[in-house]
Amino acid sequence: MLQIYKFIVDKKTKGRSFMLFFCLMLATTVSLAQNGAKVTIKKNSISVIEALKEVERQSGMSVGYNDSQLKNKPAITLNIEAASLENALAQILKGTGFTYQLKEKYIMIIPEQKKESNPTKKITGKVVDENNDPLIGVNIKVEGTAAGSITDIDGNFLIKASTGNTLTFTYIGYTSGSIKVTNQNNYRIQLTADTQQLSEVVVTALGIKREQKALSYNVQQIGADKMPEIKDANFINSLSGKAAGVVINASSSGVGGASKVVMRGTKSIEQSSNALYVIDGIPMYNFGGGGGTEFDSKGATEAIADINPDDIESISFLTGAAAAAMYGSNAANGAIVVTTKRGQIGKLSATFSSSMEFMNPFVLPKFQNRYGTGTRGDAEGSPILSWGPKLNPANQTGYEPTDFFDTGAAYSNSITLSTGTDKNQTFFSAAAVNSEGMIPNNRYNRYNFTFRNTTHFLNDKMKLDVGASYIIQNDRNMTNQGVYSNPLVSAYLFPRGDNFSLVKAFERYDEARKINVAYWPQGEGDLRMQNPY
Repeated sequence: MLQIYKFIVDKKTKGRSFMLFFCLMLATTVSLAQNGAKVTIKKNSISVIEALKEVERQSGMSVGYNDSQLKNKPAITLNIEAASLENALAQILKGTGFTYQLKEKYIMIIPEQKKESNPTKKITGKVVDENNDPLIGVNIKVEGTAAGSITDIDGNFLIKASTGNTLTFTYIGYTSGSIKVTNQNNYRIQLTADTQQLSEVVVTALGIKREQKALSYNVQQIGADKMPEIKDANFINSLSGKAAGVVINASSSGVGGASKVVMRGTKSIEQSSNALYVIDGIPMYNFGGGGGTEFDSKGATEAIADINPDDIESISFLTGAAAAAMYGSNAANGAIVVTTKRGQIGKLSATFSSSMEFMNPFVLPKFQNRYGTGTRGDAEGSPILSWGPKLNPANQTGYEPTDFFDTGAAYSNSITLSTGTDKNQTFFSAAAVNSEGMIPNNRYNRYNFTFRNTTHFLNDKMKLDVGASYIIQNDRNMTNQGVYSNPLVSAYLFPRGDNFSLVKAFERYDEARKINVAYWPQGEGDLRMQNPY
């Protein structure tokens, strides 16, 4: 220091530099003196903020912190005596999740950075086959996370993972592989070709079972395990979206209504495009009982809807010429082959299933409630239209066509029994479907009883398979389509200025005819409307 001082004195022209150097030395000395301050705090219960204020007072340094982050911290007990500034701050902030930074004459309280207990690292490697040729596009995934990667054109990969993670490798046509990440950062993975072929048995004509790969035509099969747990009264509706190229249009006639099934292929414009149903090898004429025109199409159920879904073992879809070759011209639009359950070898087993389904209209048109009965502002213009005089709050009835609908409900209950030996197997089932539709007075009830017994004779050279079904089905007021006899036409077009509650009692006694007749004061009009109830 003396040599520096002598040098600066000898160089009088640098007097200003000496003064600047001296000031910097002085500032550093003051800062060091502040950091070396001793802190004493002895309190049984003191908040973190109060303790920091005490540090600020005793050290002479400014303490900066976020009051909202520290005010809810629990009170602490301190026994600090003549401790260094760093030691005092460490005791005050212990367990708070905060730490400190010293910068000149300031103390900054900041959140503590959490260190990862098991940080990720870059994992590299190469995926090859049995011949050590690289595999391109192998999917790599870190189990338990969303991290993933694929191999490049040379089979190399790069992915981030932690020690202990498991990497899985999947590739079409190859068996999957996996490794556990250790301290090693580079791996070589070898996948082997998967030569296993799956054999699936399907049912063809006359109930004969064959392996699917042995067939020269397209067959799609749906097992009982693939059918929804909430079963529709008409099991065909449950198959919507389950098979490619099969379009299923559910009926709007209500629960148990006839559905239209159209399979891909050539179709006729004039004739029916529905597929043929085959039950246990026997073609079934699926009479629906509906039909009509655009003005009056009767709603009805169909024969296939009477089958208990819990009796079905599998369903196969055959399209095109293959179906026609097996079942004749009636299957030109395709065939739906249904195989029902039979008894299984083993002790008596019972299965019970129950489901509930509630229904409400999904899409409804928008209605106006501003104008009353009539047309062109005239109340006498038409008794069935609602474009008459403008309604005021006094004569608005509050009728909404949506109030016409009820909440539909369908209850399905089924029990099955199965038992058998090597020579004889027996199956029995009973089911009940009870429903109330969305349309008032629409009901559907069905009761199924099924028995099937299979017996083997002559050292299994002969088999006798006997089955019987007893079905009680009753439907009421299935919703008609078209214009006439369709209750929705009357419900939608009912004049807004009239009282809809009066037509809910749809019958009135006719003194002249001495019978009950339908009550509909609006008249039939051009649309031939009737009471919707």
